[in-house]
Amino acid sequence: MQHLNRDFIGYGRNPPDPKWPGGARLALNFVLNYEEGSEPSLQDGETETETWFTEASGLNSGVPGRDLAAEGLFEYGSRVGFWRILRLLQERNMPATVYGCALALERNPEVCAAIRESGFDVCSHGWRWIKHYLLSEDEEREHIRRAVESLQRSVGQRPLGWYCRYSPSVNTRRLLKEEGGFLYDSDYYGDELPFWRTVDGQPHLIVPYSLTNNDGQFAAGVSTGDQWFSFLRDAFDMLYREGSTQPKMMSVGLHMRLVGHPARAAAFERFLDHVGQCPDVWITRRLDIAQHWHRFHPYKKD
Repeated sequence: MQHLNRDFIGYGRNPPDPKWPGGARLALNFVLNYEEGSEPSLQDGETETETWFTEASGLNSGVPGRDLAAEGLFEYGSRVGFWRILRLLQERNMPATVYGCALALERNPEVCAAIRESGFDVCSHGWRWIKHYLLSEDEEREHIRRAVESLQRSVGQRPLGWYCRYSPSVNTRRLLKEEGGFLYDSDYYGDELPFWRTVDGQPHLIVPYSLTNNDGQFAAGVSTGDQWFSFLRDAFDMLYREGSTQPKMMSVGLHMRLVGHPARAAAFERFLDHVGQCPDVWITRRLDIAQHWHRFHPYKKD
């Protein structure tokens, strides 16, 4: 099966004990996808206005020129949604990770200042919120370089993690190693624990992400906060029960223009209060998970 360059087996029936701090049964990471201002738009050279993961998903047909409604739906995330979600987390002293699109953060210095003050880590979400698998190798190399330099300026430190929009290209991981300085990437959805890969003869850590425990569900059929809360609660409860013998990690993906709206934020608030009542949960940043894995589960050559 080596010619497939895929791994269908993973840890199998014997996943490792992650040895989470304090003997935690579950590592829980909240991810704030900050994309507003980096999405495809006519002003930034694309041929149409982006509508994905907004109330207008699938509705953009025949709008001549700029779609001002869709632009407003994105801007809600940066103008309102970010601040609401930040408040809910900070009221509970819960850390989180920002998947930051570099250009989006450049365009909102106040958000950058809040991120610096929060102590949240920033994982690069690319220079732009675009499809990396459509870029040429040279274009992608340049996007990675620009993202690193931009985030260094805007939030005060270079990113140590990487995550593309939806899917990487076949070159992404190799280009990350070429750029250097990354502890991990999260361009993978097929596991509930980090794992190592060898990339160009070098160790590379993968910290899986989730499109399932994600507010993108609101763009895929979930229509009420109660539905989404129940979905997240059930995922958490099962992982928490399993964690008595096989601890795992859980990622919760958030988009400011989706979950930042009041009814959805209320569901997220209920979920925060639910997990806050459960002992032995390590609510943490993505960077902390990666650093923990580097320390307690060092690379062993494939």
